[in-house]
Amino acid sequence: MAGKAISGLPFLCISILALLSPCSCYPLENGGDTKGMFVFGSSLVDNGNNNFLPNSLAKANYLPYGIDFPYGPSGRFTNGKNMIDLLCEKLGLPFVPAFADPSTRGSKIIHGVNYASGASGILDDTGSLAGEVISLNQQIKNFEEVTLPELEGEVGKRSGELLKNYLFVVGTGGNDYSLNYFLNPSNANVSLELFTANLTNSLSGQLEKLYKLGGRKFVLMSVNPIGCYPVAKPNRPTHNGCIQALNRAAHLFNAHLKSLVVSVKPLMPASDFVFVNSYKIIRDLIRNPVSKGFKDASNACCEVASISEGGNGSLCKKDGRACEDRNGHVFFDGLHPTEAVNVLIATKAFDSNLKTEAYPINIKQLAMH
Repeated sequence: MAGKAISGLPFLCISILALLSPCSCYPLENGGDTKGMFVFGSSLVDNGNNNFLPNSLAKANYLPYGIDFPYGPSGRFTNGKNMIDLLCEKLGLPFVPAFADPSTRGSKIIHGVNYASGASGILDDTGSLAGEVISLNQQIKNFEEVTLPELEGEVGKRSGELLKNYLFVVGTGGNDYSLNYFLNPSNANVSLELFTANLTNSLSGQLEKLYKLGGRKFVLMSVNPIGCYPVAKPNRPTHNGCIQALNRAAHLFNAHLKSLVVSVKPLMPASDFVFVNSYKIIRDLIRNPVSKGFKDASNACCEVASISEGGNGSLCKKDGRACEDRNGHVFFDGLHPTEAVNVLIATKAFDSNLKTEAYPINIKQLAMH
């Protein structure tokens, strides 16, 4: 790892979701003809899939996770709702269930399924330090081989006709840097630029696969400013409070991802994309938290389990303390934002007319297409 290892960086059991019960949502005109959503990615969108992986170290199925969630701890890596839950509410949809839950079958899949797995990545070997994870390739395989045939049977339509009215949300990539590139000695002679180009090329192929299966409306979440995570910073020099090497990697990936929205269109006729720049939204918030009503943009709200306590410095200690002012904190644990930040991201993703936040259109416009 010479020249690019980040000394002492603990492995990050990362990243955009989890559904055990439907929400009491009412149909909104903003949803257009949207029937549901299929969610792929890592812990920022995992809503409980890792609960069902016995050998996974990346779990959030205990308090204080879910302390503000209506159904308690569910496997969501935050104190309340994650971004996917909030988008469901804005679209008038029920929460989407976790694929790995054995009860996610039959009529429960009609409004979509969440396949995301904490600590997973675009690359198959990302997250191996966290034990058992479901890679993005396997998530897509689960959609194709299990959910799709069942959905066609439930609805009585072929996937090509059916899936054009579903959103495909993909939130992944951060772990490919924090749990792979910066930790794997085999990457020592691979430049960040080459790694990122290969990573986005892999993701492009995975998106094309979803397109060939019938997906037409895609939401791509940027990688967050991983260098600003509380777990990344202890005992390491920072620039403006963040580890620049990590943020540079995230920024480079996001630039490629935004370009992908344009470059992949000729390969995927009649498709529409939204790039959600959560990196910018969170980075702006960290630079000026008071402007949005936040007080602490540096520290975890919950008591984080240290390595000496059997943790990894990133996830909440089981049954540990949580701060009282959770709406004032940007981060709930060492990695993941609070529900209050998720609300901000979901609102901007859905409504913002700033192309620096939602590009080239927002999710509301995507849903109405």
